Amino acid sequence: MSKSRFSPSLAAFALALGALCTSAGAQAELGGTMPGQPNPTATAPRTLLNGALRVRTLTDAGNTTINEYATSAGQIIGYAWEGPTMPDLRTLLGKYADSYLAGAATPAAGANLHNSRIARPDVIVESGGPMRGYVGRAWLPAALPPGVTADDLQ
Repeated sequence: MSKSRFSPSLAAFALALGALCTSAGAQAELGGTMPGQPNPTATAPRTLLNGALRVRTLTDAGNTTINEYATSAGQIIGYAWEGPTMPDLRTLLGKYADSYLAGAATPAAGANLHNSRIARPDVIVESGGPMRGYVGRAWLPAALPPGVTADDLQ
């Protein structure tokens, strides 16, 4: 009989994969353009930080609130979420989803089942929380406008 062993890196990868396959939500993706047409599940975009960022708030099918951050030119540079379900990260991350999954497959020191931080050169994703209390954010570090930090994405 084989002995089963818990692998933190395998658990982090499973959490990341599950996060990519859950509830549907926003209409755009990182690096894309914030839609100009009204969305029934989104607020009208508002400006932050003296016009450096635009943000609109959406609610996905799982009742998770997602803040979508874009530059003044409309390029989406980040998302932040909070709610009872994980947002559909594959949709939010778009072309950056594969980079995220590659980072999630790499063992991380101090990783656990409730929190993860995947930092890649092109995208950073932080997520965590207990079941039905998920929080997180994802952003493009190189696309942050001058004077804007990751802490501004909430």
